[in-house]
Amino acid sequence: MTSHTQPSVTLPQGKVVGIQLTNNNTFPQPVDAFLGIPYARPPIGDLRFRPPLKVTPSTNTIDASKYGPAAPGKALLPGGPELEQSEDCLTANVFRPAPKAEAGKSEDKLLPVAIYIHGGAFNRGSAAMHKTASMVAWSAEPFVAVSFGYRLGALGFLPSGVTKTEGALNLGLRDQMLLFEWVQDNIAKFGGDRGAVTLIGLSAGAHSIGHHLLNYDQHNPQKPPFHRVVIESGSPTSRAVRPYNARIHEAQFADFLTEVGVPPDTPESEIFKYLRTLPSEIITTAQTAVFDKYNPSLRWAFQPVIDGEIIRRKPLDAWRLGYWHKVPIMTGFNTNEGTMYVDKTMDDPRDFRGFWAMLLPQLEDEDLDTIETLYPDPSISTPGSVSPYLETREGYGLGSQYKRIEAAYGHYAYVAPVRQTAHFASSQGANAYLYHWALPRTVVGGANHADNMYYETYNDEITGISDSQKDLSGVLHGYITSFITAGDPNVVGGRYKERPTWERYDSAKPRVLVFGEGNEELVGGGPGGERERAKCVDDTWAREETEFWWGKVEISQLA
Repeated sequence: MTSHTQPSVTLPQGKVVGIQLTNNNTFPQPVDAFLGIPYARPPIGDLRFRPPLKVTPSTNTIDASKYGPAAPGKALLPGGPELEQSEDCLTANVFRPAPKAEAGKSEDKLLPVAIYIHGGAFNRGSAAMHKTASMVAWSAEPFVAVSFGYRLGALGFLPSGVTKTEGALNLGLRDQMLLFEWVQDNIAKFGGDRGAVTLIGLSAGAHSIGHHLLNYDQHNPQKPPFHRVVIESGSPTSRAVRPYNARIHEAQFADFLTEVGVPPDTPESEIFKYLRTLPSEIITTAQTAVFDKYNPSLRWAFQPVIDGEIIRRKPLDAWRLGYWHKVPIMTGFNTNEGTMYVDKTMDDPRDFRGFWAMLLPQLEDEDLDTIETLYPDPSISTPGSVSPYLETREGYGLGSQYKRIEAAYGHYAYVAPVRQTAHFASSQGANAYLYHWALPRTVVGGANHADNMYYETYNDEITGISDSQKDLSGVLHGYITSFITAGDPNVVGGRYKERPTWERYDSAKPRVLVFGEGNEELVGGGPGGERERAKCVDDTWAREETEFWWGKVEISQLA
């Protein structure tokens, strides 16, 4: 995977010595990788539950040959190397095409930059899940990429009134903002252009980007430290974004204090002092217990909240008022966004209705009736009318309501909010491009949440499956790297120069680029043809359901 070449860069915090990656000489060009570079002081000891601080200047040599630790959280998601977990997790990874060896000559053209923000529900995951080096190596036009760690779970997102007083809300987002600043200060040393930065992220990473996009002070507008964004399966209006002192957050905060053993009579002013004295294992065990308690209802603990500083107002209000950074946006959703989250064994139609009544208690009975109409109960059949959610996959232990609840939750939490981003952006004058990832990767998961992440990097785990999967990966990789390097998905050729034109989203006549529809090679069918790689069509899929959920965004932002 690596060569003996040791590229180095001198930064204020010291000399950084990286490695060169060749993927066993299968990359078309070597990639210099600088891994595990501290971009902030370790948030440990007295710095736990405090905003991040810049690194201290030094003349030390930093070994940048391996990833830094992952932030403590739930079990790491698959897709990357095994990493230890540690609170000392604020490190960055930089990937660049290895400079061509020409004696006495340096390349002085600065390259566009992509900053990847990893997902994981703000409670798990790491930068190493994304095969960023492959994405850089195969790009038709060169760019520099950065990935990084940020605080997760209670350590990064522990909302409450007490937390607000402590100045410790949305610490994970603050970590991300300091990383953006670190890139602005240092990326030129790696050959990157601080004036051409693209943020790219999936799921929680996408939600994060949405919040940074809407972090706009109308009284003192400032240019953001990024110039375009790729928001994958996420949005600032996705799921619930509530005030920091919402009832559910206060209940989760109380549960967390109980789990870590804070004495009940501890004055509020002493709570965080107590938390800073605890061993890391107690903190992480407690945050896992609290997350697991609320996970079945999908009322996740430890999430970004409206704090009046980063998330300045309700996201829907920010969109409506035009208070956001108007940069080009690429965004999209997958067909089966809900499969990994909902109860696969749900069998009782009453549980379907009960799920929504618990998740969104402000829904009226009339709303619940509408949801049941939009997603017809597969256990009820009438002559000539069969629910599209009738479960036909035998032998997988799936409940009769699984297909129904998966679709409804996926539309509510991801599809509708993503479309909302494209709608508001295009109607307010920004260039927006919408995609729909439709390739079924597994029988049960379908076109699952996050599946596209594996394809956008053009890595050999996907390209080695078959020519069909390689072609689809090449098309997606070409669009995204063109957007990163040129600000338009259609400009740079990539692996497939003749791919269809990705039309800009128009809120008056919306169009969407669909990937992989009709390719069922991975689930026992055929690979489809060239048209199944990508096609631009009218954006009509699940449109009625989308517009219903658009009308319910506000109740997801209530206390």
